[in-house]
Amino acid sequence: MRFVDEFRDADKARALSAKITALCEPGREYKFMEVCGGHTHTIYKHGLEDYLPESVQLVHGPGCPVCVIPMGRIDDAIHIARQPGVLMTSFGDMMRVPGSGGNFFDSNAEGTNIRMVYSPLDSLKIARQNPDLRVVFMAIGFETTTPSTAMTLLRAAAEGLENFSVFANHVTIIPAIKAILDSPDLRLDGFIGPGHVSTVIGCRPYEFIARDYGKPVVVAGFEPLDILQSIYMLMVQLSERRSEVENQYSRVVPWDGNQVALKAINEVMELRPFFEWRGLGFITHSAMRVREKYAAFDAERIFEVPGVRVADPKACQCGEVLKGVLKPWECKVFGTACTPETPIGTCMVSPEGACAAYYNFGRFSRKRVREASSALIRPEVGGHGLQPDRSQEPVSAVADVGSVAKGTA
Repeated sequence: MRFVDEFRDADKARALSAKITALCEPGREYKFMEVCGGHTHTIYKHGLEDYLPESVQLVHGPGCPVCVIPMGRIDDAIHIARQPGVLMTSFGDMMRVPGSGGNFFDSNAEGTNIRMVYSPLDSLKIARQNPDLRVVFMAIGFETTTPSTAMTLLRAAAEGLENFSVFANHVTIIPAIKAILDSPDLRLDGFIGPGHVSTVIGCRPYEFIARDYGKPVVVAGFEPLDILQSIYMLMVQLSERRSEVENQYSRVVPWDGNQVALKAINEVMELRPFFEWRGLGFITHSAMRVREKYAAFDAERIFEVPGVRVADPKACQCGEVLKGVLKPWECKVFGTACTPETPIGTCMVSPEGACAAYYNFGRFSRKRVREASSALIRPEVGGHGLQPDRSQEPVSAVADVGSVAKGTA
């Protein structure tokens, strides 16, 4: 398929792998964080870790919007859904995210009316068709999805749909990255910048990372060669002792972002003083709320949301995974009590979550096998023993990239 195959070319993947290896300095380790959950998904799906040199490590960041929502916000949403005459809508990923008393499906079994939609405009349509119901859209996501919520709210205001409101849970990526940079738990050499978020905010907001922290940033696309090229670009910067923001995804991401989308966000939304993130705690100015001007469409004001704070289950280590401190398989319940079918934590719910991506695609990673072998253990993941270490064989991930491109995998 044109415009896809070009970014899954096996020969080019091998060439990039060799170039990355050639830039590695003896005795040095490199740690790069891919902030976006979509990148994590691609890395595991195409086995990209398996043909990076041992000294180059990828750390998974908090770029999955479903994963960073704390349990208390799920409880708040269910509180709204239990109010008389309320029909709540949200994206499909949110339906299985556990709160302290269960998820949205469990809540529906107890009598609430929470429906899955593909767009906030679907919620608006439901509100038009059901004037006797109070329709609440649970809005989640980074800056990628915030414009669609803002435009929907503007349309509701223009139409005077008084039975429609938004329960806003939109978060912003820059404060989260700063919180990670300020954390003593993690040493990073650079960032693979999020592609989808950057289509809205552009590349300029990341400049403080290079300027103030001396870490290079490369905004990357989502195909295998996109990610490999972004890693190569980071390695080049480090080898040249540079720290800059570069745009690998220039075919999609404008340097200054989408001004129309940003204008809509600024019209409807404003920054919260602080917001709780799963794993990162409370971060100042890290989420959006509906402006006072549009208070009639703000579910938090209409329903007096209690603002519940709920600790994660003790066995769940999603917080450490989201901070990049733990790999998914290092969580105590990964693949046993916690699976995509029976998730305990949010990282196993969304396809963009690091745990779900690793469970579905990465459990037989050769790099994972080598790490296990070096620790003198042979872990069982989800009831399946990992395959023997075949690190001396040609890396199959390169062939896999090519086979996917040809439609044979």
